[in-house]
Amino acid sequence: MRTPNMIKQVFFVCALFLLMFVTQACNQPAAETKTDAAKAAPPKETPEYFMLRPEVEKQYGYTHAVKIGNDLKISGAVSMDDKGNLVAAGNLDQQMKNCYSDLEKVLKHYGYTFDDVVAENIYTTNMAEFIKVASYRNSIYKKQFPTGTWLEVKGLALPGQLIEIDMEAHK
Repeated sequence: MRTPNMIKQVFFVCALFLLMFVTQACNQPAAETKTDAAKAAPPKETPEYFMLRPEVEKQYGYTHAVKIGNDLKISGAVSMDDKGNLVAAGNLDQQMKNCYSDLEKVLKHYGYTFDDVVAENIYTTNMAEFIKVASYRNSIYKKQFPTGTWLEVKGLALPGQLIEIDMEAHK
């Protein structure tokens, strides 16, 4: 025979069990699907290095560019030949054009264009002369100019070097 006390006790135990079950379920993280896990953990991005002039870059101890994911960072381009000799000594206009030519080669290697450039830094030993020839950049940047800094410096890596340009690009 069931007494009202027994029914209350059974009801109480069932209610307690249900409460514990609900509390446990609420504290459990939602099960991740493969899609959720893929979104949460981005794939590991391995840096891709590129040497424009391997022998020169090894000699000086740098790599001309590195791409990580969609970001591309390019070391300062200078006016030099494949043996590391200065080209167009004393001619800032030509040195600048040579820099942009090398930068374009690096961009193309990765499938980028000057439209993908988001930052550009220009170092020159003669800012007044650079300002006179800076309009050449209008032929490089046809959509928009990147952010950047122009700095006049006392000297650059090679004697007679008048300009160096580094940049970052993003797709």
